[in-house]
Amino acid sequence: MKPLVIVPSDVKKFGEHPMHCAGEKYINAVSHGADILPMLLPAIGDGEDLVSLERQIDLDQVLDLADGLLLTGSISNVDPVRYGKAPAPEMNKDGQRDATVFPLLEKAIERRLPILAICRGIQELNVALGGTLYSAVQDVNGFNDHREPGGVPREQMYELAHEVTVCEGGLLESILGCGSFMVNSLHGQGIAEVGQGLRVEATAPDGLVEAVSLPGQFVLGVQWHPEWAYEENRQSQAIFAAFGKAVRGDAKQK
Repeated sequence: MKPLVIVPSDVKKFGEHPMHCAGEKYINAVSHGADILPMLLPAIGDGEDLVSLERQIDLDQVLDLADGLLLTGSISNVDPVRYGKAPAPEMNKDGQRDATVFPLLEKAIERRLPILAICRGIQELNVALGGTLYSAVQDVNGFNDHREPGGVPREQMYELAHEVTVCEGGLLESILGCGSFMVNSLHGQGIAEVGQGLRVEATAPDGLVEAVSLPGQFVLGVQWHPEWAYEENRQSQAIFAAFGKAVRGDAKQK
């Protein structure tokens, strides 16, 4: 069997029905770009139709099956309460995903599992290690608006939006080489204070952190969306290939 990565689910409403799901583009990129098997994990937090699964699902047992962890992007945001800010009732949040990802991340890092964290995922990684976020980057003086344009076809939403510059000597440079390249940009939250132990791997022209890593193991977070049309982008191909290589290495050790 191919190595297996856990993909925690979002909870989204389809009509009147809450569903546990993950975007096809992530499943596609990790299956074909990393050549590993994704397994969706339902969100374990208390929900509209779901009594909490926190006692029913043993996350250690889940991770015993896993060779890696993929944290996807989402239209929802990390609850600001989790990084010491005031509640934001108007913000699109997903408390069920939060209740799943944060304990799962802690255990995965302890086990030194390879982790690729995308968009919301890099924000979760940063908060899990004690960092903070800007709840709305576009409202912070000195930063650009990093959100996607509204009212356009999906292909335009994911068009290349700005450069990122790779920092020297880190994991991302070992994957992509040094220099700058263009990325898409579809996020409102962004890293403010960097979490404990994390290394900044890339920045945007306005100084916003665009990638981080946890030195000593394969833990990479990126703020853009490399999963979108990954097969058409050299950097995206390299990121998923590197993740797949790390996951297969972990599987061999097991």
